[in-house]
Amino acid sequence: MAMTTSHRFWRLGRVGSLPGTARRRGLVLAGLAALALAVVGGTALVAQIEGDRGIAPLANSEDIQVNGIKVNVTGKTGAEARIAGWKQAQKEAWKKLGGPDMPLESIDAMVSSIVIEREQIGEHRYIATLGVIFDKAKAGQFVGGGGAAIRSAPLLVIPVLYSGGVRQVFEVRGPWQRAWAEFQAAQSTIDYVRPVGAGGESLILTAGQPGRRSRLWWRNVLNQFEAADVVIPVARLERQWPGGPVRGTFTARHGPDNTFLASFVLTAPSEEQVPAMLEQAVSRIDGIYRDGLERGLLRPDPTLQAAGAALDSAFEELRRKMVPQGVPTVAATPQAPPTVATEGAVSGVVETVSVQFATPNAAAVDAALAAVRGVPGVRGAATVSLAIGGTSVMRVSVAGGTERLAAALKGQGWDVSSANGTLRISR
Repeated sequence: MAMTTSHRFWRLGRVGSLPGTARRRGLVLAGLAALALAVVGGTALVAQIEGDRGIAPLANSEDIQVNGIKVNVTGKTGAEARIAGWKQAQKEAWKKLGGPDMPLESIDAMVSSIVIEREQIGEHRYIATLGVIFDKAKAGQFVGGGGAAIRSAPLLVIPVLYSGGVRQVFEVRGPWQRAWAEFQAAQSTIDYVRPVGAGGESLILTAGQPGRRSRLWWRNVLNQFEAADVVIPVARLERQWPGGPVRGTFTARHGPDNTFLASFVLTAPSEEQVPAMLEQAVSRIDGIYRDGLERGLLRPDPTLQAAGAALDSAFEELRRKMVPQGVPTVAATPQAPPTVATEGAVSGVVETVSVQFATPNAAAVDAALAAVRGVPGVRGAATVSLAIGGTSVMRVSVAGGTERLAAALKGQGWDVSSANGTLRISR
């Protein structure tokens, strides 16, 4: 990061060589500056989710894009050299796509835009790395017509970066997150769901999230992003020495069990080449995921589905384990889900109820969600405020309203209290 220092500030800092009045002014200003830094630092500590964290992903385009075209041309002026470089990039991009031979004017008519990745403009020279985007409606008849392709279900992307001994996702604006945000995924068969990472998303999607195995926890996370499963591309950067080469180890993982798919190693000659290395790594990992989709390895985990008899029976089994054995209604609970009881619950008016519950650990979250979702008539339950070690809040849609839900939870052995339409449950 470049930093410019004012000569006026430098003269003020040398208070030992100034007269008494100027020296006192310098000390006062230095004290005010220190106080301002202390206030700003305290504010930064309090605001845990504020700041520039997120990088918004590029909008997917259906057009045909070719990146990484390098040009080095000369001209009478820098502007003429730039135009000549763009024309050369169009020809090379068309050749890279395998398009038929045609005049440059015809190729130019199919180009919708030029993406400038890097450029240097001299008096008579133009050196750049460009991307060329072709209009699919015009160029699709010549290239990229590969027919209908199988696309994946929506997959949440959690890009994990190991760098300098620190593991991160969205805690800061990292280069690995930026590489995935700038990836043009329209031509891929993988439907990537790329979070921005700003605000509360940085607290939910952390580097520790891929290590969780709770299906209920994963369902809550995926439901917030309307995704069916998760992919975890991992990058580990190792710097050999300051200013030297950077070695990157990249791993493609997926699913709530953090399943390994493949891994590879790339090396950047210097720190300036790291973004290009990460861009290449994203393309290779996308190829691994596309290959996994064709081989049937990227099918959504069935335990993450929102409905189904198998999941309902899993809730019942979990509830039997969590509810104390002395409660007389536990034995009768498994007979509650039959069709007759469900139809009776459906006949009531569906209401939305807020439920507060203590969550000393992740198991308490799972137990409370399982108990509430197992109540006949509950249409949906999801956490809206999660506080491990405190009190969390879930929003429940239930036929019959608060009274039916409270009665059912009391029957399971929960202590239930109600205030202002909000239930508070505890063991």
